[in-house]
Order: sequence, then structure tokens, then C-alpha cells
Amino acid sequence: MAAVSDRLPAFPWDKLEPYKATAVAHADGIVDLSVGTPVDPVPEVIRRALIEAADSPGYPTVWGTVALRDAITGWLRGRLGASAAGHRNVLPVVGSKELVAWLPTQLGLGAGDKVAYPRLAYPTYEVGARLCGAESVVYDDPTELDPTGVKLLWLNSPSNPTGKVIPKEDLIRIVAWAREHGVLLFSDECYLELGWDTEPVSVLHDDVCGGSYEGIVAVHSLSKRSNLAGYRAAFIAGDAQVLGELLEIRKHGGMMTAAPVQNAVVAALGDDAHVAEQRARYAARRDALRAALEAHGFRIEHSEAGLYLWATRDEPCWRTVAHLAELGILVAPGDFYGEAGANFVRVAVTATDERVEAAVKRLG
Repeated sequence: MAAVSDRLPAFPWDKLEPYKATAVAHADGIVDLSVGTPVDPVPEVIRRALIEAADSPGYPTVWGTVALRDAITGWLRGRLGASAAGHRNVLPVVGSKELVAWLPTQLGLGAGDKVAYPRLAYPTYEVGARLCGAESVVYDDPTELDPTGVKLLWLNSPSNPTGKVIPKEDLIRIVAWAREHGVLLFSDECYLELGWDTEPVSVLHDDVCGGSYEGIVAVHSLSKRSNLAGYRAAFIAGDAQVLGELLEIRKHGGMMTAAPVQNAVVAALGDDAHVAEQRARYAARRDALRAALEAHGFRIEHSEAGLYLWATRDEPCWRTVAHLAELGILVAPGDFYGEAGANFVRVAVTATDERVEAAVKRLG
């Protein structure tokens, strides 16, 4: 039996282990700014909703409860400006990474098909293409691609790793191009609630898509906005025909969001207070780390949204990783996200206030 894992690249984070060991050995312990996992408490309103649904002995549905679909569509209309969103335009998923990795397979893509994604990108876009045997294509501007054979186009705004935001006028142009060429567009918008220097816009906004979701789908996650990475709580929204097909496939695959998690998502999408509170935490940490990195000789590029600072000292990224590891600070090398990141590191702002303060002192 051929190993499916043979199609995949080496797991990038394994390469960071020696540098992590160096950082851990620091007298004051490691400051881990690499992965970007939430560290703050799950908001009480969400935990309470999870507990209230803990007695859920039956199978949940793949499409989710009516209450969940109401919560998602209400959020889409109120937060994203997607005024036409209805139940047929939404589908809960078991965390956004699962969706990204298995989407090309679930769309029936394979040899001869192309999956396009940004030149600097979340590695799982490539993994999804490899799992189904499709060809990966990278771009700087998707409208400059040869559309021949491109069956799936990934956008990512705000970007992981760079924090770059695609302006509304460019989104309008890209959506029009994808529709003209019959290319299915998926927009990864998991960091949309974390705009700092600019306000990110969804492809589902009426001004971008003209109130029609034909050929476009947005991906959203509650991992970062609500500290729910451990809940695996996410959803996709957009083209009803595409989501209907995915729903049928996912029914057969038993890809169900747990019932207590569904209830927790309803609570999370219905409460804005905890989102504002978490944003304030991240804003303070971001400001502190940015100032310290710049004082230490780094240049920050893009980073206008999201949970990362895209930083460089104009040297190979692994040299920077090693330098910071000696200070007990662990960051992600830019080449994890593509060759274009070879002189950058990605610095997460998700550590606790105490650890961020430690990093600031060490950089000083």
C-alpha cells in the first residue's frame, strides 16, 4: 500500500525543534511566539453554553442546528455585510484547517487540475492540493494567472503569515475575474475580525460580490476571535450549490461539529463584548512587540491585520530564528510559508502579557 504521507512535504514545525530546545534553556524560560495558539481563557458566556449542551447523547447533524444556522447567517449579515445570506449559504466545519486540507479532495479534484494560492501562504493550501494529486500554482496577483485548469483559487485576507489585507477594489476585480473564467474562489478570512491599520472586507460583502454568492465561498473560524482553537469551531459561507454538494459529501463522511460546540458557537457569535476584550489584549501585545522588534533592528512589513508581525533583519530567516532562540524567544521562519519568505520571520502576538513583557525586556 502506497503511503499517502509520501505525497506531503516534511512537517515544517519539526525543523524548529532544535531552536525550541535552545529557547527553553533560557534562564527565564521560553517565550513561544511561533505557532500562534490562543493562550487566554475561553469567555465565560461560551463555556456556559458548552456546558448547557453537554448532555447530548444523540448524533449532531452535519448542517448544524437551526439555531446555529441562524447565528451564522445573522453574523454574516450584520458583521460582513452579506445581506442575502440564508441557511443554504452556510455550513459548519470541524475547524478551518480540516476544511482547507480536504477541500480539493471533496471537490473531486485530482491529476490535471490546479489549485492556486498566494506565493506567501499558509502551508495547508499546498497540502490540500497534494492530498488529491492536483497541481499547485502560486501567484502574486491571481488575475495574472493562466486560468486554464485552475479549479480552485484560494485568497487569504488578512494574510497568514504577512498580515496583508486585500483592498475592497481588488476583491471586486478578483471576484469578477474568477467568475469570468469559471474558477471557484474560496476566501480564507479567519483573521477578518483583527484589523489594525485597515478594516478587512469579506468577499461576501454586497459591494464586492453584488449580492450574489455564485462561485465564491468564505472561510471563517472562531479560534482566534473567541479563543476557541481547542473547540474546532469554524464555518464556510457562500455559493449554495457548492455548499450543498459539500454537505452531501460530509454527511457520508460523518464530518459533524460536536453538539456542545455548536451551542458554544451560537453563544460566541451572539456576543460582541468578548471579541472587543480579546482585540484589546492583542492590540496591546502587538504594540509592545512591534516597538521592541523595531528597536532591536527589525523592519516590519505589512502586518496591518491578524495576529502576526512579519519581520526581517535582511538576513536568512534561520539565522534570525537562531539569534532570537538564544534570547529565549521562538518565532516561525518565513520560508515555512514559501521561498519568498526566506529573509523574514513570523512573530505571533498570542503569548500571555507576562511572556510578552519578558520578550520585550530581552529584545531591549
